[in-house]
Amino acid sequence: MGIGHRRPVARAAGIAAVALAVTAGTIGAAGAVGAAPDGDGAAERPGVNRLEGVWRTDGYGTILEIHGTTFTTYDVTRLGCTPGFLSGTQVGVPGRGGAVRYGGPGKSFGELTVTPLGHDRAVSKEDSSAGTKNLSRLPGGLPVQCTQPVPQDALAVFDRFWATFEENYPFFAAKGIDWRARGAQARATITPRTDTTALAGIIGGLLEPLGDAHTFLGRKAADGGYDLVFGGLRPGTEEPTDQVREQAGRAVAAQLLAPERTFGRERLGVGELPGGIGYLRVSAFDGYIDDGSYQEQAAVLDKALDLLLAHPERLTGVVVDLRLNGGGSDELGLRIASRLTDRPFLAYRKAARNDPADPTAFTRPQPITVRPAAGATRFTGPVALLTAGSTVSAGETFTQALMARRPATVRIGENTQGVFSDVMLKPISDDLLIGLPNEKFLTPAGTTFDGPGIPPDVRTPVFTPEELAGLKDSALTEARRILSAGAGHR
Repeated sequence: MGIGHRRPVARAAGIAAVALAVTAGTIGAAGAVGAAPDGDGAAERPGVNRLEGVWRTDGYGTILEIHGTTFTTYDVTRLGCTPGFLSGTQVGVPGRGGAVRYGGPGKSFGELTVTPLGHDRAVSKEDSSAGTKNLSRLPGGLPVQCTQPVPQDALAVFDRFWATFEENYPFFAAKGIDWRARGAQARATITPRTDTTALAGIIGGLLEPLGDAHTFLGRKAADGGYDLVFGGLRPGTEEPTDQVREQAGRAVAAQLLAPERTFGRERLGVGELPGGIGYLRVSAFDGYIDDGSYQEQAAVLDKALDLLLAHPERLTGVVVDLRLNGGGSDELGLRIASRLTDRPFLAYRKAARNDPADPTAFTRPQPITVRPAAGATRFTGPVALLTAGSTVSAGETFTQALMARRPATVRIGENTQGVFSDVMLKPISDDLLIGLPNEKFLTPAGTTFDGPGIPPDVRTPVFTPEELAGLKDSALTEARRILSAGAGHR
């Protein structure tokens, strides 16, 4: 995802980051006053809004209402229509062709562009997310049910939660989950006396068997943000602790020729390994600047890449360390990939579930291409990727993107976590917020790595207690051996 991966709720108090990439909730605001009808010559002039009205996304269960300089979203299931998560306002004036940029509270990954394609169609593109979303105009305006009060009793809240997953989640069959049977069983336990705490426990009990790190439940906190009540995780994996991160850093440092240079609040690290091998640590694909726009985040990443690739002709190989990567922006992953090639190649194809009644129906797969970075130094030699179960979300989409690179990258370590989709954030009550995926990131064969994750080419221990105790890093050692032997050119 795209998104600051699996703990977005902990930062949801003003992040429009994760969620604008999702179009799951209130995406917020649009427009300029004085819309011109489609076909009017004025509609082509900068400063004129052609998007005024109500739009529905293809997939994502979202309605967008654009009015004046604001744009608001609503979540739709067969049970009704409820206010979404985000709201935002227009940034600047409409551009040529009627394209309008929008931003939400705080700038962090919170801007997207909506471009009209004639009168009844449009397309939206979030800065931090790969791909676009198709929109269709609703000629009747905002549905009446979107303006009605939303019931807050436990049974109604549960039904909204259940229906949201039933109509959007793509992986029930792959995970062997009978969602209807489990939902009916859980629903039977809800009474008029079921309070929010008890209801959260029931919901968490349904989510846990999915083993999906892109599913979570948050509860509104006093500061207006959300505290994490439940977060999914693939069985057999665990979140790295601060102690593990600190010990891992020492184990890596023991093999570097000098201390790594850090960027982006230490989420990026650049170093040098023996034998002319460059080292890039990417612990996240976001959060490099507090409340920074995508462009500001990308500028920080570029500084790290400029240092790593200052003299590409001197490099015998590059190690990209994703083992403690919690995700973030897919576009930032593609940005790194663009510095590691001199020819375009297909990263993956994205498709979103788009039929509430048919879990096998998806949008037309959208190809996402890695293109060589223009005007920047690039490296086209051997690359090794270090991965683990704590390589999550955007860390995984980046790993998948490099699978078609030539010369081929070599993956070393463990399977990645197994979650790729952008995360949709959807309020189900005044107090509870859920997150879920609805997309597939497809291989050329039309399959996905959702669930088990992307396997390594070479399997090694990753930050085990035994390795950390001895300042040992088998994966990094193996990467050095393979790159030094030229095996990265396979």
